[in-house]
Amino acid sequence: MKSLPVAVCLLLALSLPACQKRAASPGDATYPRDVAGQTTGLGNGDATPVRIDASAVWSGSTDACRQAATPAGSHCVVDAMRSAGATPAAIAAAQRLAAQGESGYVSAWDDQSGVGVATLEFPLRANTNQGTWLVDASGRTIDVDADVLPDSARSQAQAMAFFDRHPQAVPFAPAQPAGTAPLPEGGVRLLYAMPLRGCHACADDGTLTLGYDFDAGRRYIGRQVVEVR
Repeated sequence: MKSLPVAVCLLLALSLPACQKRAASPGDATYPRDVAGQTTGLGNGDATPVRIDASAVWSGSTDACRQAATPAGSHCVVDAMRSAGATPAAIAAAQRLAAQGESGYVSAWDDQSGVGVATLEFPLRANTNQGTWLVDASGRTIDVDADVLPDSARSQAQAMAFFDRHPQAVPFAPAQPAGTAPLPEGGVRLLYAMPLRGCHACADDGTLTLGYDFDAGRRYIGRQVVEVR
């Protein structure tokens, strides 16, 4: 029979691995994740997302992509930009568009009342070759042509009256800048207008005016349907 001190030591030795804290693994709920990388989806391998700003502008040629068999699906524009030495911000913007199934890039940059305005170019589209991103102070991008007239907006009295008269009318991008309006406490509303019509070649039935709201720090706080007429 072993002596008591030896038995105690042996029990402590056997229990030590079970008492040690197990290192976290990717399957654990508490495992630290690269949230920035997951949010951007840019695949650049960096923990910090690439900010879209004036350095994202690119003006190279995409002629080779027009000749490609499947230009939209092959990320041809992104590859062309990378080969031409485009900036990281320019490539990041094109990658973001490619992730949405679009072949495009930022072709111009402006500042409107402290809010960044990125003009988008879609060289492979048959129609609607331009678009607009608004970029707030935190780097968030807002597409002024996306989901511009949800069902909740159609139920407003003004919109209902218009669509009762023009039931086939729908918004046709791209939206165009239509001025600015001040908001309380130093905020600003950027106005964009978009035609409403029954088909691409039809005459306009009316106009949809949207307001994109930013606080005094130029952080995006929401969008409003300002007018349907």
